[in-house]
Amino acid sequence: MEKTEKRRVRFGLIGRNISYSFSRGYFAKKFRTLGLDDHSYENFDLPEIGDFESLVGSDKNIKGLNVTIPYKEDILPFLTEIDAQAKQIGAVNTIKINGGGLKGFNTDAHGFQKSLEPFLKKNHRSALILGTGGASKAVAYVFDELGIAYKRVSRKPKADQLKYHDLTEKIMGEHLILVNCTPLGTHPNVLEKPGIPYHFITTDHLLFDLIYNPEKTAFMKEGEARGAAICNGYRMLELQAEKAWEIWTGE
Repeated sequence: MEKTEKRRVRFGLIGRNISYSFSRGYFAKKFRTLGLDDHSYENFDLPEIGDFESLVGSDKNIKGLNVTIPYKEDILPFLTEIDAQAKQIGAVNTIKINGGGLKGFNTDAHGFQKSLEPFLKKNHRSALILGTGGASKAVAYVFDELGIAYKRVSRKPKADQLKYHDLTEKIMGEHLILVNCTPLGTHPNVLEKPGIPYHFITTDHLLFDLIYNPEKTAFMKEGEARGAAICNGYRMLELQAEKAWEIWTGE
């Protein structure tokens, strides 16, 4: 009698140019630890968001997906349901596929808040969010929840946002949390960094970079050189990944 091949339970990451992915290695290790040899986690590199429909329609074994740059906002119209928190944030980074339904969640907010909180001090009352993509929306949501005021900084700012050359000594001194939500500095472009006036950074500042590769970005090094507290995005990624797993395996 022939052996029946185990039915694969597939998970993965959708994005563009995602060969660097943290998630694939993280979940491969997790599945090994749990003895889930019928589970897989793969990178699905989509040139266009329109390719998403053919991906999920072609394989019923795909049970969950993470979403990364540049599709955290573009994915919204393709979902049948969006979790209330993700809807408020306006970005999705986790999708649960169940009975043909596609429900979107945001676990970035959970990951960011839990990794940020140990670094917060009483004088950290205002922040600058560098970048305006999907990840920045989760950061803004967390600041709203924590009662931390913030300004967004963008190369192409909207009416309520700042340009990088607007960042004066006064503004930098009033906003002691600086969060890099841009891809600037990601491996292999490790010398790149947001164009802020680093000479205004003090020992009171906290520089949080959502990037995790390299471990210490050029942005973080500039802060460290001036005595500021620094943190990269690795712990945030671990926390959001675990939250995604809870969602995928929950009822």
